[in-house]
Amino acid sequence: MLDAERQSLLRKLPAVDAVLRGPAAHLAERHGRAAATAAVREVLEGLRREIAAGGSPDVSGEAVAGGAARLLSGRRLRRVVNATGVVLHTNLGRAVLSDRAAEAAVRAATRYSNLEYDLSSGRRGSRYDHAVPLLRQLTGAEDALVVNNCAGATLLALSALAVDGEEDPPEVVVSRGQLIEIGGGFRIPEVLELSGVVLREVGTTNRTRISDYERALGERTRAILWVHPSNFEIQGFTESVGISELATLGLPVVADLGSGALVPVGGEPLAQTAVREGAELVLFSGDKLLGGPQAGIAVGSARLVRRMRRHPLVRALRADKLCLAALEATLRAYLEGTAGEEIPAQRMLREPLERVEARARRLASSVAGMVPGLEVEVVPSVARSGGGTLPGHGIPSCAVRVSGMDPEALAARLRDAEPPVVGRVHEGALLLDARTLLPGDEEAVVEALREAAGG
Repeated sequence: MLDAERQSLLRKLPAVDAVLRGPAAHLAERHGRAAATAAVREVLEGLRREIAAGGSPDVSGEAVAGGAARLLSGRRLRRVVNATGVVLHTNLGRAVLSDRAAEAAVRAATRYSNLEYDLSSGRRGSRYDHAVPLLRQLTGAEDALVVNNCAGATLLALSALAVDGEEDPPEVVVSRGQLIEIGGGFRIPEVLELSGVVLREVGTTNRTRISDYERALGERTRAILWVHPSNFEIQGFTESVGISELATLGLPVVADLGSGALVPVGGEPLAQTAVREGAELVLFSGDKLLGGPQAGIAVGSARLVRRMRRHPLVRALRADKLCLAALEATLRAYLEGTAGEEIPAQRMLREPLERVEARARRLASSVAGMVPGLEVEVVPSVARSGGGTLPGHGIPSCAVRVSGMDPEALAARLRDAEPPVVGRVHEGALLLDARTLLPGDEEAVVEALREAAGG
């Protein structure tokens, strides 16, 4: 682009006040003038950079207002329709809470509670005690502790292994095949090194034997870490050592299960089984297969849980009252045997294919009747658990295949809807998987498609 053309485009950029008085006036009313002003300025600055780099963007007031609207819309938590077929979609918030859990969180948020108050004695209590009886009943463990996430629980567990007054750091033995990377680029070794322990790696990526562990044990060894590789699978020439065999070595086994299953699903290890097999600490998530709020749960021996509870780091990792209220309600569903239907994640993972297909056909019929410009058909699909769980476990499902316009453009328009609808583009069409649709989502999908096709 010539300098003259660049300068001409820069001069055409509208003033902030002009945009706010004109095409972006509704943004100031909806989001407040300060937020709308900041968004307009950010869009204008981005356009200046694009022009300086040789681009020829649309510099009209309407384009600036549209960019500001997208910025403001994307910076607040909004309801999203999950039509991807990924049940525990990390980017979409993972587990959806049950009605009972959501109501419990609302009560905790809008009323006073006995969060840290002992009603029987009238004295200060502990927030860490509320979920303990439920977790003990469900897992058979002696004690339990809830913190803000599973990585935090693992960090706290290993930090608590150090003995006061020790000059040399303690060692924890772990298989190389279990040094995994979890979400967001965080790697287990990097997280655990913050605890101050030395990780002593044994075996190889695909094969680790009990003899590898035996040779690594020494005076500084405080525990054996067993990590369930919940977000990947190694197939072929493999060998690993289970919890029960590791427990025979005479040192505490800390089992990081990650996923947090309390009922059988896809071969995932169960927390209560790990306790029964001899793990002295079992760590798992609250918002994955458990289907509750984000939390890190530790169950195991009273000795080690007590050390975790007394560690200074526990305050930095503590769960808040909303989490604890929702978790307690979620756990009660498991105790009462209603988790399969009551907890959305469990219901989606287990729902019979015929019910999913019926929902897909109902949605396709509604779209065909209200959006005649699009072509729809019900097709087989494969849903996934997601959230770093069950990596090789496909769930038979059904999806509505939508064609008749560019699939990428259609997907973008659906993401701009209110509420946004997120599907997946596959083989030249947009797929809307019915397994992850919640009550009320079908109507939202139809309306979003109607607006997208007419826009």
